[in-house]
Amino acid sequence: MIQNSKHKISAALAVFNEEQNLDQCLRSVVDWVEEIVVVDGDSTDKTREIAGKYQARVIKTTNKSIFHINKQMAIDNCAGGWVLQLDADEVVSAELREEVIAVINDNLALEAYFIPRKNFFLGRWLKKGGQYPDGVIRLFKNGKAKLPCRSVHEQMQVNGQVGWLKSPLFHYPYPSFAEYLKKSDRYTSLSANELFRQKEKPGFGSFFKAYLKAEKTFWQIYLRHKGFLDGFPGFIFALYSGLHQITAYVKFWELYRKKKDSG
Repeated sequence: MIQNSKHKISAALAVFNEEQNLDQCLRSVVDWVEEIVVVDGDSTDKTREIAGKYQARVIKTTNKSIFHINKQMAIDNCAGGWVLQLDADEVVSAELREEVIAVINDNLALEAYFIPRKNFFLGRWLKKGGQYPDGVIRLFKNGKAKLPCRSVHEQMQVNGQVGWLKSPLFHYPYPSFAEYLKKSDRYTSLSANELFRQKEKPGFGSFFKAYLKAEKTFWQIYLRHKGFLDGFPGFIFALYSGLHQITAYVKFWELYRKKKDSG
């Protein structure tokens, strides 16, 4: 383990069955970070083997439904003065690498930084639809930021000032539409469980509310945020983002019926 230093940086990742993505992610940081900490949620593919190729310190655990628990575990095991938290489907651009190095050597640096992401969908960078700059807090001084670990889509909590970097992080979350549907299935299930925990009751009124939310989501992405300028990928992204609400509601209805039928 490296000695804690404000001028050293650790890369932190939580992964599960990421053999398709992990190689290009780690390749983008291995030459300039002092350590790579990978928390693996009991992968069944070659994820740990790939991490080992980059001399990463691998911590094996379970694959939790709130994946941020494993992300926080990776952060907690970092020894560098700075932490760069990454997902396996992200790649650090050359420009971002240089900017990060400059920041961690700046005595006037803030406690944490948003990094803009370029999100790719159906092979295209989504410039519109509210998908750029898609800022995420990923660079921070060790001990100054943490994840609440309560939901899938949550932001870092930072003790101190937060700034913005200019250079992008490339994000390839869906190598195929089939992968998009697989992840969507997981996210809609989490949303359905959240509705169930809130003790909502299914009915025409609640379904109509979900429908209106779905329609609002589509038009906000497609028209208000000009998703139509991203062509066919922009239309599909807006459509399925709206359908998330409907799908989650149907799954919630199933959960409710199962509980009612079981007495």
